[in-house]
Order: sequence, then structure tokens, then C-alpha cells
Amino acid sequence: MARIEDYAIVGDLNTAALVGRSGSIDWMCLPRFDSPACFAALLDSPEAGRWLIAPAGTPADGVCTRRQYREDTLILETEWDVDGGSVRVTDFMPVRDDAVDLVRIVEGLSGEVDMHMELVLRFDYGRVVPWVRHAKHGISAVAGPDSAYLTTHAPLEGRDRRTYSDFTVRAGDKVPFVLRWAPSHEREPRRIDPYRALGATESFWLEWIGRSEMTGKYKEPVERSLITLKALTYAPTGGIVAAATTSLPEQIGGPRNWDYRYCWLRDATLTLQSLLAAGYTEEAAAWRDWLLRAIAGDPSELQIVYGLDGARRLPEADIPWLSGYEGSQPVRTGNAAAPQLQLDVWGEVLDGLSLTRAASPEGTVDNSWDIQVALMEYLEGAWDKPDNGLWEMRGPRQNFTHSKVMAWVAADRMVKAVRTSGLPGPHDRWAALRSEIHADVMAKGFDAERNTFVQAYGSKELDASLLLIPRVGFLPHKHPGVVGMVDAIQKELTEDGFVLRYRTESGHDGLPGDEGVFLACSFWLVDALLGIGRTDEATELFERLLALRNDVGLLSEEWDPRAQRQLGNTPQAFSHFPLIHSAMQLHHGAAHSSDQPMGRPKHPNSASGSMLRNDPRLR
Repeated sequence: MARIEDYAIVGDLNTAALVGRSGSIDWMCLPRFDSPACFAALLDSPEAGRWLIAPAGTPADGVCTRRQYREDTLILETEWDVDGGSVRVTDFMPVRDDAVDLVRIVEGLSGEVDMHMELVLRFDYGRVVPWVRHAKHGISAVAGPDSAYLTTHAPLEGRDRRTYSDFTVRAGDKVPFVLRWAPSHEREPRRIDPYRALGATESFWLEWIGRSEMTGKYKEPVERSLITLKALTYAPTGGIVAAATTSLPEQIGGPRNWDYRYCWLRDATLTLQSLLAAGYTEEAAAWRDWLLRAIAGDPSELQIVYGLDGARRLPEADIPWLSGYEGSQPVRTGNAAAPQLQLDVWGEVLDGLSLTRAASPEGTVDNSWDIQVALMEYLEGAWDKPDNGLWEMRGPRQNFTHSKVMAWVAADRMVKAVRTSGLPGPHDRWAALRSEIHADVMAKGFDAERNTFVQAYGSKELDASLLLIPRVGFLPHKHPGVVGMVDAIQKELTEDGFVLRYRTESGHDGLPGDEGVFLACSFWLVDALLGIGRTDEATELFERLLALRNDVGLLSEEWDPRAQRQLGNTPQAFSHFPLIHSAMQLHHGAAHSSDQPMGRPKHPNSASGSMLRNDPRLR
């Protein structure tokens, strides 16, 4: 089975496909990120669904000679040099109009190469084999609510419930394959011209990334991360999924396998700061709109995670017929963490909305203020409760230090909004609460003997979330307690210099087994080191993290420093957002507070100011 880092992504801003270095598409959900998969070999075997195109005779575990994205796009080019010649397969998904299209173009580069194509369509996560019929220009496949159509001029043959094609390409030959999906009760969608679609897709991505304001040493990794995050955006609502996959394990063979095809409120501030700093105010505004729609309602019912369209019910279920990635079971859909009490999200939401207020022109009206006041009023009576914490602990609730710090953030941002923006609210009451929470954290969340903050009140454990204390402004970076905490985490909570979320041996998370180092937390350490003046250390760690990206610039959730491989769902938004944030801070040589827009790289043609002024959704 391919390693997680062997996969690249193509997508249409509604869903995505994972393409392995073998030329096999092993994961795709239709028609949305969170729909059932029609290719699920990633979590089982080829019989669960895949689409392979590679030179004939290539071993099942064979890999290409090289691959890359075409310029700054989401068009993947995979090439093989074999006896007799060389060949390229170009994979992409046109930005969706009225149909789902996945296009693969085989092109002979030199000599003569025999090619092999194998299409294994399996709807409902590998469980449903469709009824396949030959059509004039390919095949049609129907099962229940799903229908798919493969169009090509290559010869096709059906056997063993699969569709095959064997053909030869010579230098200059091009053989396109187009797979389209539609609801089975609707007519077959219109056919596209694959070459015209390729040109339009290339133009879309080049125009989009052309809006980036990043310059300097880290321009390439930042812009590849921006493209990846755009690929994880569900365009109809503006929501950004945490990852394109479900159940890729945090420990090979272990049970820490979760469905990440949803939108987490916790990503809000980091998302907004990264997008605004890079000049993507339209995407930032769309994410803010999604956020406000999702959180509308009773503040006591605020969830940590929602569906792509803001749906609240995400029931968790196992898929027993899939064996799991390298035998890692269970395979899950939905997420049982959705209804957990995680008090930090109130702070993260209010921090994110404070950031967009700071990025808006003076005098604009905050039309979400009533919602923010309601959230704050709920938190006033709930901040001191034990909760599940940001890591979604499935063990007993605790008084997590990070949760209390984020409650302080909520009060702080609301106080500042009343003071600086003239918005109505009980300023004195919130200021008093802010002081009370600060004193509580310093008294109960700080171990004076060790000179470090701790994971939870009464605990001796460390937690990577403590690295956010200076970033959110709870204490300045140079505070002795912050410096001591950074030292303690480097000493006690790292492997090979990378940061663990926490020590799983404590058993507080209610789960067996272990996990890898958490990449987002390692980027937080970069930011903290920069803030306390250890710029060389910060730069060294950041560049080591960049080296963990795969050959096309993608990061999953975690890294196994012993096996030297990626772990967890991929590509992971929560890894790429902090990459952008750390790169920009290093570029400017200074750490930034989470409620203030980062100073943008100087660019003579920057239009960010006018974009911020003119985008009404940031008001």
C-alpha cells in the first residue's frame, strides 16, 4: 500500500481525489467532500474502488519516475520513463460548473509506450458495484442514487466487474479519459472538451494564485499551501474542510482514526489571519460568512465542528467492510466530538471576528455583534466548567488551561471592541471577568516550581496548546513563564525536535495507543521561538518542517519521527495554515498577535488595501 505522502490532490472546490505515485486514484467522494467514496482503495484494497493509469507491466507497488504540479496550479503531471519511451498522465478536475468531471490525459513524450487502464467503480465506500453498460463513447455505470460516465476513444473491455483499457502511445499522441458523475435520476451531464477544460483550469489557478502577496524566501511553500487550502474549500458555502480524507491513522494499526471532512470552528482565527495576510480577502470573507451562519442560534449549543453547509448532526459510525489503511481500524464516518463541550471555541470564534473587525475600514458596522454578545454572555456563566479541551479528549472532562486562556481571550476581545469600536456592551463587567480569569489561570494553571504552564489545573502534564499563550496575548513572549514553558516543551514534549500534542501515556484522552508528532504544534513552537528572540532556532525548525512535505508540497496531520513517514488525514488544513502563518512571521522577523492583521510583505502592486475596503463581507 502507498504511504500517505505518496498521494497528491486534485479537486474542483466541491470534492477532491487523491492520486498516488503509482498512477492510481485511490480516494474520491462524490459529489462532495463528505459524500460516500466511489474510490476507497486508500482504506482497503483495489476492490474497494480505484482508477489506475500507468505503463503496462508496472508493478502494483511501482511508482512514477517523477511528478509535479503544473506551475502554480492544481493540475498534476505524472511521468514515467520506461524501456521504449516516456509518457505523461495529466490529472485535474475543472472547477465545477454544473457537473463533476475528473479528467486524465495520457500523452506520449518519446518513443512508444504500452499503457494499461483499470477502472474499479465502487459506490458507498466500496460496498456497491454498479451496473455497467457500454455506450457510444465509453461506458455508463448506475447504482442507487449514483451514476457515472466514462468517455474516451481508447478501447474498453469489461471483465471481473472492472473496466480495462490497453493501448499504445507514441510521441505526440494524446488519449483523454473523462469520468463524469450525476445523480442517477437526472440525465447524463453534458460532455466537456478535455483540452479546453485543461486550459480553463490552468487559467483559473494561475489567476487565483496571482493574487498572492507573498514574496521572499518562503514564497513557494506559502503559495503551494494557499493552493492546497483553496482545494479544501467547499465553494458553495465558503467552508474549509480539515482534510479530504477520513480514517487515515495517527498510529499505524491503531484506533485513532477520525473523519476530517468537516469544518472546525477552531480553525477560524488561524484561517482568517493566514488568508488576510496573503491578500485573500474574498476567501476570508466567505469563511467568516460560513462561520456566522454555522454559529447562529442558541450560544449554549455552539459546536466545535459542523458540516460543509453548517449542518450540526454528524453522527459517527464505523464502516466494517473496509479493512482500514494498513489494517488501521475502525474506518469512521461522522465525528462524535461534534457535541463535546470545548470552551476554547468561544474564544476562537470571538478572536476571529475581532481579527476581521481589525482588518475592516474604520466606521464599518459589525453586523455580527449581537451574536458575539450572546456568545460572551453564555461564556460568562460557563468559563469555569471542566470541558473536553481542544484535543477532543474522550476521557473525563478537566479544567484545561488552554480552555481558560481562550475564555480570557473572549473577554479581552469583547472589552477591546467596546473600547476601540464603540460597540455597546457591559465593558466594566467583561473587564472584571477578564481579570478574574487571568488570575485564575496564573494561580491554578502555572507550576511555579517548574516555571511552566501545565495542561490542566492540578496536573503536571504539558500540552502543546500552551504555546499559544503569547500568540493570543495572554502574556508577552518575553514573560519568564512563557520562556520557561517553551523550554519545558522543548525538553519534555518533543521527539526529534518536533512537538507532540501531549503525552498519551497519561491516558487522559480515553484512547489506547500512541500517535506521531503534531505538525501544527511544531509550527506553533516556531512562532514561540521567534517571539522570545530565538530566531535562528525558529528558522531551523521551520525549514526542517518544510522538509517533511511530500514531493508536491503537501502535509498530513502528523509525522512519525521513527518510521520517517506522514500520519493522519491528508492534506491537512491545520498543518498548512500554520505553515503560512510561521513563514510570514519569519519573513517579517516578528511574532504577531492573533487579533491583529499581519503586516503584509511589501509589494509595489499590492491591492490588498483596496480589497479590504471594498469587500463588504468583512464589515
